[in-house]
Amino acid sequence: MGLLQDRRVLLAVSGGIAAYKSADLVRRLREAGAAVRVVMSAHAQQFITPMTLQALSGARVRSDIFDAEAEQGMGHIELARWAELVLVAPATAATLARLAHGHADDLISTLWLAAPGRKALAPAMNQQMWRAPATQRNVEQLRADGVLFFGPEEGEQACGDVGPGRLREPQALLLDLARALAPQDLRGVRVLLTAGPTQEAIDPVRYISNHSSGKMGYALAQAFADRGATVTLVSGPVALAAPVGVEVQRVQSAAQMLEAVQAGVAGQDIFVACAAVADYRPVSVAPRKLKKTENPGALMHLQLEPSTDILATVAARRPRPWVVGFAAETHDIEAYAQAKMQAKGLDMIACNDVSRSDIGFSADDNALLVLWPGGRRELATASKAHIAQGLVDTIIDVWRSKV
Repeated sequence: MGLLQDRRVLLAVSGGIAAYKSADLVRRLREAGAAVRVVMSAHAQQFITPMTLQALSGARVRSDIFDAEAEQGMGHIELARWAELVLVAPATAATLARLAHGHADDLISTLWLAAPGRKALAPAMNQQMWRAPATQRNVEQLRADGVLFFGPEEGEQACGDVGPGRLREPQALLLDLARALAPQDLRGVRVLLTAGPTQEAIDPVRYISNHSSGKMGYALAQAFADRGATVTLVSGPVALAAPVGVEVQRVQSAAQMLEAVQAGVAGQDIFVACAAVADYRPVSVAPRKLKKTENPGALMHLQLEPSTDILATVAARRPRPWVVGFAAETHDIEAYAQAKMQAKGLDMIACNDVSRSDIGFSADDNALLVLWPGGRRELATASKAHIAQGLVDTIIDVWRSKV
């Protein structure tokens, strides 16, 4: 994950059963290229040993505010100055209370006050403790202080209860951290994207569509927004929550998507056509539900006409934004993508093999071959959130070299 390369993360582990997940989080952070330092409360050491986290982080784990081996014996100040972001995970109810009220009598609470960088909490506790008015008052205070909250999640808990209070999984926390540390280098850049399928009506209850889930387009929109871009997402029908900080316009048909794109494309710097737009639509839509009982045993014939090519329409505009297309193919991936890029006059195209079940429609992972005139870059199989970050890096690198 490029956004975490060489970033300095201080992980504070407080005393809850979810502390066992901290080992996986440290491992993932190191794999993503981050430098990690770990501090632990005395209670945390009842659930996981310092030796485990020391082996995974590659650095000595600290737990004592009075550390004679630290620089001038001021370990908390040294660590606080080093960290770009302090994450407490898990953050217990007791830890939230101490941090909200400015306590500074152990290593975690003291370095929290001394740290000049960003601060984040990943709560983990019993669902009733999370819902308690005192805890919610502490959360409100910490949010007002500018602290980021990652979670908690809902689900079954170690105590047997079900509800909010589970620590977010390490993979999700990794993305949270990447977003929190993302450079805001795209402030002032305006991006318009399309995502998801379109639905072309046959009658009031039936339609033609495809298997697109919208996950790739939504991940791209989030990746652009995380870096400060002003993002508008025109989305076909999907079962996804709106990306944070992104304006979402929801449509159904290709004609509606075209209308929304044409209305919003002026003044955009970059246009990314990630949607799987229907190539054809019924010539006419029946005003009422077609009944097979009206013609029992008869074949049903649909007359289809081409839908307007949204990508080509935007690429033909003058002036126009920098245009990125997608190609979802089942064979001869690069050849078809090159031909599509040239035929439609695109600045870049990202193509993937949708015949593969592990990276095809609706999958959580993807792999892309990105092409532009005179260049290519392969993004190896990873989560769509990770692929989106890599694709945004590629788009911005090439775009800035051309404008």
